[in-house]
Amino acid sequence: MPVITFNMGDLLDLVGGGVSAEKVLERVPLIGASVDRYEPSTGETAVEFFPNRPDLYSVEGVSRALRTFFDIESGMKKYPHRPSGITMTWEDSVLDVRPHCVAGVVRNVSMSDPMIRSLMELQEKLHLTVGRKRVKVAIGVHDLDMVKPPFRYLAADPDSISFVPLAKSEPMTMREVLQKHEKGVDYRHILDGKDRYPVILDRNDDVLSFPPIINGALTTVTPETENIFIDVTGMDLFAISGVLNIVSTSLAERGGDIETVHVKGPSSLVTPDLHPKCWPLDPEWANSWLGLKLSDQEICQRLGRMGYDAAPNGARIDVLVPPWRMDLMHMADLVEDLAIGHGYERFGATPPRSQTIGGERSIERAADLVRQLLVGYGYWEVTTLTLSNPDDQFRLMRVPEEELVEVLNPVSEGHTCLRAWLTPSLLAVLRKSKHRELPQRIFEVGDVLLNAKRRKHLAALSIHPKASFTEAKSLVEGVMRDLSSKFYVVASDSGAYIPGRGAQIVFEDEMVGSFGELHPEVISNFDLGNPIVGFELDLERVIRDRQSQIL
Repeated sequence: MPVITFNMGDLLDLVGGGVSAEKVLERVPLIGASVDRYEPSTGETAVEFFPNRPDLYSVEGVSRALRTFFDIESGMKKYPHRPSGITMTWEDSVLDVRPHCVAGVVRNVSMSDPMIRSLMELQEKLHLTVGRKRVKVAIGVHDLDMVKPPFRYLAADPDSISFVPLAKSEPMTMREVLQKHEKGVDYRHILDGKDRYPVILDRNDDVLSFPPIINGALTTVTPETENIFIDVTGMDLFAISGVLNIVSTSLAERGGDIETVHVKGPSSLVTPDLHPKCWPLDPEWANSWLGLKLSDQEICQRLGRMGYDAAPNGARIDVLVPPWRMDLMHMADLVEDLAIGHGYERFGATPPRSQTIGGERSIERAADLVRQLLVGYGYWEVTTLTLSNPDDQFRLMRVPEEELVEVLNPVSEGHTCLRAWLTPSLLAVLRKSKHRELPQRIFEVGDVLLNAKRRKHLAALSIHPKASFTEAKSLVEGVMRDLSSKFYVVASDSGAYIPGRGAQIVFEDEMVGSFGELHPEVISNFDLGNPIVGFELDLERVIRDRQSQIL
């Protein structure tokens, strides 16, 4: 979870109302946080917040929340804003590259050291969480006085535009930035396969930003900066709009004046959009979920403590949600905040309604038994990721492709699906351990996804110069004997094994696994150079309806 660092004195100045450090440390966990560190001598404080509240990723956001939570203020904070007269044209060329952008201006900012540190940390935390490491959202903060509006957001040839990137002194093309700049190397995968790269230019074609990689050195924010231009680009309009609201209102908490920018393009926007959204709340439904009997006015008062404006409207309550609250998805989220505003400490203790005692699932007890067996056979247990990729699962294993459960937004090319068997994961472990002495014998009891259903599998591999089919067969016989399971084998035609040296395990007329000597091409595909034998078994099929006998 994100850890926010700040100086306690700075926070208390922003909160006001005579709040003490002791009260903050005592009460801040009640809004969904954990105090990680506090140094009374220096005031240095670190607080860990739940990741569903990006508006609390800065000392300014925390102070805003605490003012209402401590009843210093009530309801939603209003930030005055006016048009800046600045436009940014959003050109069609970016639609296939990085299709969305918003922008805003904050004037009359006093760039104190605490503010600069807070702004940098806020950007970092938003990039990492909401921004998915800049893939979904990237933020640029610029000294507005160093450039000339209007601005343009477009996609250009990587070699056609040169600029001096942040922290450098020599101009580079955008392609060179990806090859030579530290940030370019870190984030160039975001633009892989793109023929044109996104860039933001001013009236004189000076570069403000090469999103999502790096800003231009021209617009570097310094302690002398007074007027700030903020751009936010990304793949999701809701996400970038919410991030812009968070950043601009955080600067406004320090006394800055917010101004809007007219973003012209495929759609016309005026941003930041600080108008609240109205959510209807059913008070009867809210009380039933919390086990309370709050009146409509009491509900409104508790929600006001969480920074909302709320008012009864017939049988419902209309709740105005602040534009920096990106986390609300359902009426249940309002009820959660209602509970926080009411105070968890006021709910009291309630005896459980059921006397049922939880226990470990039988398949997990069987899995623990199997682990003990394999350790007794001289194998080391490993634990690998359930995430994999079709290349490892099929091509490197020389087996036909099957339908897999795919990850919608994978973090990397190596984690695009959920695995269908364990053996490729074990081979990857051996590949990373090939500098260790032989023999190496490893096993895993883990989950796989077959036909979109989770199954518990057992797999083991042994690598050394004399590994043979007989070794694998002896291991399978020992495991099945200790599981009190009678089985027989038939020849396997799987491409993963050497022809004639692979077998399928048949239990109660079902194919429940396979074993044998891995094909030399499979061994080569995983950069290994010694014979490997192993097996994989569907543990749930073997022990179903027989757990009591096994355990």
